[in-house]
Amino acid sequence: MTTSTFSSGSRLGAVGMALGSMASVQIGLGASTGLFDRVGPAGSAWLRLAFAAVFFVALARPRIRSLPRADVGWSLLLGVVTGFMTVLFVEAIARIPLATATALEFLGPLGVAVLRRSGRWGLLWPALALAGVLALTSPWEGGTDLLGVAFALGAGVCWGAYILLTQRVGERLPGVQGLAISMPAAMVAVAVVGLPQAAAGLSFEVVWQAALLALLLPVVPFTLELMALRRLPSAVFGVLMCLEPAISLVVGVVLLGQIPGPVQAAGIVLVCLAGVGAVRPQVTAQPPTAPEPGAAPEPEAPRDRVGSGS
Repeated sequence: MTTSTFSSGSRLGAVGMALGSMASVQIGLGASTGLFDRVGPAGSAWLRLAFAAVFFVALARPRIRSLPRADVGWSLLLGVVTGFMTVLFVEAIARIPLATATALEFLGPLGVAVLRRSGRWGLLWPALALAGVLALTSPWEGGTDLLGVAFALGAGVCWGAYILLTQRVGERLPGVQGLAISMPAAMVAVAVVGLPQAAAGLSFEVVWQAALLALLLPVVPFTLELMALRRLPSAVFGVLMCLEPAISLVVGVVLLGQIPGPVQAAGIVLVCLAGVGAVRPQVTAQPPTAPEPGAAPEPEAPRDRVGSGS
């Protein structure tokens, strides 16, 4: 493949894969709400994690005994964080609109990006994000579900930790070995809250629907993400990820009929701009390289999560 071909057609396809990954995540989340009445938010999240765990274990067949204990430990910790991130987020979207929850959760990777960068403009982006959060939650109106906001912010904290742990695990374990360890750990970590809800409403229909939803999130997004990262610099990928709150807005309108007011829509735009501003300097600083399959992007660039709730 020539350089010109790689830089044009290949990158254009990679951008499509990145956008497809985000769309799959948000559609999967929107569709998951259909299971809330039968197995609860945590139950639906646990079922998705369970099917994802089976898929990645069957794909990678990790030989845990042959891996360094430290690497296994970091992978298990990643799984715990992923599990809590998933459950916290679905509990959030059970209470507040999908786009609002996604924008609030996005503060986690945005915080990582801001802490990792320097320069006189570094403080502008948190201020912009704060303005976006105020517009989204409209605390002066008093009608916001504070518990839903707290769940979304908690998921954001987990997402920030997920980025840092994914980098460490991705550097140490090839391919999807880390996921083959972390996904079962995520399933076990949240079983205490997810399994009772899932068991209460379990049926054949629920099982096959959960299996399909696991393909939408995380199996398909992870596959597209890996393919995109092989063709795009991670900083460019991070800028694309900043569009996720906007994509969640579209999915919320189309699938769930959640139409935000002008103030809430402006808040989502502000959060997206804050994310782009925080990671944009790395686009020019990072040379266009093709990461190895399974390599994690740099922590400065907010990225989509693999087993997450969003």
